[in-house]
Amino acid sequence: MSAADPNISPLRAQIRQLDDAAINRIAAGEVVERPASAVKELVENSIDAGARRIDITVAEGGKRLIRVEDDGCGISRSDLPLALSRHATSKIDGSDLLNIHTFGFRGEALPSLGAVGRLRITSRIAGEDAFEVDVAGGRMTSVRPAAGRPGTVVELRDLFYATPARLKFMRTERAELQAVSDVIKRLAMAEPYLRISLTDATETPRILFSVEPHSGPPLEALSRRLRAVLGRDFAENALAIDAEREGLHMTGFAALPTYSRGSAVQQFMFVNGRPVKDKMLIGALRGAYMDFLSRDRHPAAVLFIDCDPQLVDVNVHPAKSEVRFRDPAVARGLIVSGLRHALAGAGHRASTTVAGETLGAFRKPPETPRVYQMDRRPLAGFSAPPQAGFSSTDQTFETPSARSSDLPGTPDQEHLPLGAARAQVHANYIIAQTEDGMVIVDQHAAHERLVYEKLKRQMGENGVASQALLVPEIVELGLDAQRLLDVSDELAAMGLGIEPFGPGAIAVRETPAILGNVNAEALIRDILDELQDIGDSTTLKSRLDAILSRVACHGSIRSGRQMRGEEMNALLREMEATPHSGQCNHGRPTYVELKLTDIERLFGRR
Repeated sequence: MSAADPNISPLRAQIRQLDDAAINRIAAGEVVERPASAVKELVENSIDAGARRIDITVAEGGKRLIRVEDDGCGISRSDLPLALSRHATSKIDGSDLLNIHTFGFRGEALPSLGAVGRLRITSRIAGEDAFEVDVAGGRMTSVRPAAGRPGTVVELRDLFYATPARLKFMRTERAELQAVSDVIKRLAMAEPYLRISLTDATETPRILFSVEPHSGPPLEALSRRLRAVLGRDFAENALAIDAEREGLHMTGFAALPTYSRGSAVQQFMFVNGRPVKDKMLIGALRGAYMDFLSRDRHPAAVLFIDCDPQLVDVNVHPAKSEVRFRDPAVARGLIVSGLRHALAGAGHRASTTVAGETLGAFRKPPETPRVYQMDRRPLAGFSAPPQAGFSSTDQTFETPSARSSDLPGTPDQEHLPLGAARAQVHANYIIAQTEDGMVIVDQHAAHERLVYEKLKRQMGENGVASQALLVPEIVELGLDAQRLLDVSDELAAMGLGIEPFGPGAIAVRETPAILGNVNAEALIRDILDELQDIGDSTTLKSRLDAILSRVACHGSIRSGRQMRGEEMNALLREMEATPHSGQCNHGRPTYVELKLTDIERLFGRR
């Protein structure tokens, strides 16, 4: 430690004013991280210009070429040089940085791109001539006449040629192209009335993404856009969301729990139309599905939160990918309550992909060519039964695993969503007949969910019983103690009683009785970590729910129990009346529905 630091001069360092080129390159490092960042900034500028058509072309993942053409309002000849000046913008006047109604507002994107690449802007205002200007490495040419249609064309070539060190951190061409595609898809979801396309300019150009503008009410247009961007499966298994709380309005679509993903690739958040990747919002989405998914599964959702710009600050990140709400608790509560209300309204519904996956399992290609019964030769030692009566004295049968003899005739129940029970297979699966198909129910998983929902309802009505500790446990938390004390009322409602115990410490006097012997200090610290991470905590509730889930598992119908017909039908009716009964406590489906057309297709009838 006694050696001198080679980066610190023994002489007093002189303060210098950096030149504009260096300033722009530094700013570009914050705004333009990779080609996808440049595409995002340019497309957002086109949207702000009122464009209804935007065509994006990239080459080598955007490292060699990015070209964005729009039919927006255009830039006048006199404004072209100003557009390439730092902090010059037409979108705000600088008097109120909270009253933001556009994607861009800083005036940094174009000069930053011109500082690290070769940039050309060609623009034409309707009724006037077109003009263009070039800038390379921060050096701008004079404005000159050009040919062009109304709107603006921005060409960015050789990105980061002026900062070669940044090129070393670029990923493969394929990875950069995927990042560009992801950006375009997010912006396409944000603007369903916009035509947008993405082309890869290889030797044989190929269109990677293209959507036409949609019409109709916003939620209807969004639904059609999501079908085009995310696919039919998401559209068919997503619930429409429309909720409001204290000036915040949330719309969009959230998928059923049984349509969960292995990663968070289908989670899209927008605030006042702006795509964001905000940790608090993603945490709230996860919390809304906490009771329906296991930890290794992720919900799918596209959510838009709209509010007065004064209620949210979008000027907290150079790339504008994060936001800060004036009251984060309201935003989080809106997401959790809005999604849970929608999921409850879905009742027993499960995703259609469950049936598709079931049929897919049936259709796996056999390892050997299929041989039909009529083509088989009789097995050695086996004699075919007589043609009439099927009575053979030397034929033996195993005890059947399907029971249907005691089922009452209930044709009137076939019109109900889960139909009428017809048999129990392997003492665990209920076979029910509907008007247009059949339903297979996992009796244990279904009843486990029903018992779990009943226990949660009882806990909500009667509260969480607490047990007093004989000797209060003192937990030293330092400056973080107050953060925990601020939510002491919420914790008390769940059976955890805490109070201050001198500076920087709390005393745990009560814990939830249902948890039994619990490490109070570990529980407190887990709650505190979650509060610091996302501003809210679901740790205690998740532990309580885990206990209730375990109780429900032991108190439900076990696999292997034979059920009477009226019991099976009663289970089906209760499933239809109970929210969330389409999935078990771990997010797996409790039933599979197969349409008659699907069954007939399995047997080659269609």
